[in-house]
Amino acid sequence: MSTEITAERLLSAADRADPDEAARLLFRAFLTLSRTTDSDRLLPLLTRVRQAHEASGSARTALIYRTLAGTAATRAGLAEGPEHLDAAVRIFDEHAFGDDPVLVECALTAVMTLMRPHEARRFAPLLADLDLPPADRARLLALVGVGDCWAGNLVRGQAELREAARLAARCGTPDVQAEATSWLAKCDALRGDLDDAAVHLDQARELAAQVGSAWVARHLPECTAALAFARGDRETWAGLLELVVARDVGVTAGLQYEHRWELATHHALAGRSRLAGDLLAGIDDPPASWPGGPVLPAWRDWILQPGPATTATLTAAVDLLTRPVEQLLAARVAWLLGVHHGRAGRRGEAARLLEQACAGYARTGAAGMLTLVMRDLRSLGTSAAGAGVPLVADPPFPVPAGEPTLTEAEARVATAIANGLSNREAAQRLFVSVKTIEFHLGNIFRKLGVRNRTELAARRARTR
Repeated sequence: MSTEITAERLLSAADRADPDEAARLLFRAFLTLSRTTDSDRLLPLLTRVRQAHEASGSARTALIYRTLAGTAATRAGLAEGPEHLDAAVRIFDEHAFGDDPVLVECALTAVMTLMRPHEARRFAPLLADLDLPPADRARLLALVGVGDCWAGNLVRGQAELREAARLAARCGTPDVQAEATSWLAKCDALRGDLDDAAVHLDQARELAAQVGSAWVARHLPECTAALAFARGDRETWAGLLELVVARDVGVTAGLQYEHRWELATHHALAGRSRLAGDLLAGIDDPPASWPGGPVLPAWRDWILQPGPATTATLTAAVDLLTRPVEQLLAARVAWLLGVHHGRAGRRGEAARLLEQACAGYARTGAAGMLTLVMRDLRSLGTSAAGAGVPLVADPPFPVPAGEPTLTEAEARVATAIANGLSNREAAQRLFVSVKTIEFHLGNIFRKLGVRNRTELAARRARTR
């Protein structure tokens, strides 16, 4: 049955119910529509829940009202959102409403919207004790699974999302199945299960289309970007991040700052400093309480003015990322810094930071990310497995004064090719596509006035 038809029936029943029951029916209508309807169409529900709350005055209707008010305000970017949501969680705890499935879902929705995903774990035992229809269990288990993944327990979160998707498929709720499957695809990518991630992405797209899910369609590009990154396809990843940042996708997962900072970093490292600056211009840093908040100002400074001082400040800031929700970000920033030191020939600091990133990804179960970091670690001459190659830091590709200069990305490609690597080998080493290598080579040959790889190597030998 169409979700809109189901919601209409719930709303009609709410018209005939007493205030307490009306609030419950309205919350169920909200859950039914939240995956398939744009946020502005949910606002009339908030008005009706407020009226039910004012007519009843019970703690149960207060919890429902606060949850919907806080969720709506947060999605709209209004400051009062957290106040409503904190009140919802407080009411749930004070009245021990753990035996009521509707109120359990209210509180779980509140903690996730508050970006405190580690708290989702405390609801798991309640789900085990509740007598829930399969569709409700699938929906709640998907929330707990996303919470576990986001809080850095990818192994457990992946298992829960798989079970949620299976339950949703069995009971015929494609909207819930689409949501669980889309988040599962992102988790699969982080875990290194790339074939599964690709299959789940296709399934999520098809399921979203079946029900017209605006919610799932909104965050699918973010999940696709995670798979591209895990595959080492940085160009596709960057293109998807352009889409994500332009449409502010990821806002519901608290990642809109990370996405923007990542894209700015990508442009800065490729020599496109103006693009990097434009992305960060006019964007205020979030409060320190925001996930990743302690590191974002230092990361911004490092992107805009890379140097010893900003590098040291960013390195120190990584140690401030101590919350469960910040584990993956801490590993990612340590990885960026490790690669930065490695390119500058600072072997000891590079190895320390890359090992720190490896430990972070291993601890969270992000095996896919760990594999990528270990490649960088091996290129330094060491690896977590103890088997490495001699450390040789490639110097910048020399260009005589007065001649066209190469961008940082072009210089890395030129050095790799001049060292005798094939296009495919250079792509693997630099974590880009073969087409990207070919694109940069065309620019390199044109700028340096050489016709082929042999002349490029000879040019480097003459000018070193």
